[in-house]
Amino acid sequence: MQIQKSFKQDLACLYLVATPIGNLGDMTPRCIEVLKSVDLIAAEDTRHTKKLCHVFEIETPLTSYHEHNKESKGDYIIELLSEGKNIALVSDAGLPCISDPGYEVVAAAIEAGYAVIPVPGANAALSALIASGLVPQPFLFYGFLNRVKSKKKKELEDLKYQPFTTIYYESPHRIKETLQAMLEVLGNRRLVIARELTKQYEEFVRGTIEEVLEMVDELRGEMVVIVEGSTEKKEDTLWWENLDVIEHVEHYVEEGYSTNESIKRVAKERKIPKNEVYRAYHVN
Repeated sequence: MQIQKSFKQDLACLYLVATPIGNLGDMTPRCIEVLKSVDLIAAEDTRHTKKLCHVFEIETPLTSYHEHNKESKGDYIIELLSEGKNIALVSDAGLPCISDPGYEVVAAAIEAGYAVIPVPGANAALSALIASGLVPQPFLFYGFLNRVKSKKKKELEDLKYQPFTTIYYESPHRIKETLQAMLEVLGNRRLVIARELTKQYEEFVRGTIEEVLEMVDELRGEMVVIVEGSTEKKEDTLWWENLDVIEHVEHYVEEGYSTNESIKRVAKERKIPKNEVYRAYHVN
């Protein structure tokens, strides 16, 4: 067990600092104060954060901390904390760790006994939720669905019967495919897309999935997608029941298994001979 007294200890601190999601006016005085007072800012994109620092006259040195260097830079941050230096972690927009890098260094800092202190501010998911018009609680934040179509559908199958309003993030390049997958798996539920939050062209699109699909090609910018929860009860069904044998095998191939291993898995799950699956996949 560990008890953290955030402001009653002498150890160095890792601050998780929120940054604006679009409107610079959402940068809080406390966020500015913390970024000015720490010894180093670890930023997802130092070029982006440098511009933010310039606006608010923050002269603290920057270092990069992103998905591709999080292991080495995480070790570096822990080393600095051990030297008594205070570090702030920021992402490009919103809160660190929410569909952005940060979890690993947070866990490492906690394990090493340092205080991890949140400095709240703007967040796209909650901002979209409270203005969506859908039931705001309980809710489930899911973030980005898998980019691979079959895996995306599998994730949606797993979420199909949960009754909570669900929040996703999605890019404009994949939004149409994602909505089509949602319609196919979840049915024609009510949905809200929030885009360009806090910016001049902020927009909320509210309707059923079918209605939003008709005009989704017009939408640009990063999006928050909010979907109402299920009113159906889950039946005892198997996730692959709606797949034919070929689709079932391809699901495992796309997950990285060899063809032979995929065939073996499908035969076991369907309780049919392996050579039957082999013929269906290779011959038919």
